[in-house]
Amino acid sequence: MSDWNDRIIAEFRGNHGRVGGHFAGRPMLLLHTVGRRTGQARVNPVVYKPVGNAYAIFASKGGAPTNPDWYHNLLSQPRVQAEVGDETIDLIARVANEDEHERIWSEQKVENPGFADYERKTTRRIPVILLEPAP
Repeated sequence: MSDWNDRIIAEFRGNHGRVGGHFAGRPMLLLHTVGRRTGQARVNPVVYKPVGNAYAIFASKGGAPTNPDWYHNLLSQPRVQAEVGDETIDLIARVANEDEHERIWSEQKVENPGFADYERKTTRRIPVILLEPAP
């Protein structure tokens, strides 16, 4: 997974936030977190959905039975940064409340049907996380 992520990160940075292949045309950001166990800086490419002045991201992990590591990292340390296009932004992560989750997740599945596939592959509820501007 690291090599795959590294290739997407390099493509993102080399093309002002755009990537091709499976992710062509989808909004993507690079999420910077700190490993909750290691304390090491981590960067993960994630698809997002704009929601007001926030970015909604989805802990889908391709429909795997567990949440991605980055999800646990931001629960532990919600102050994060994200690269959006050529800009790096300071953000605060929070898990969407029930109403937000239902609305945002439903819209995401319609706009990007692959996310509905991820939901069918797993028994867990896929978390929706809102990245909001840091004060």
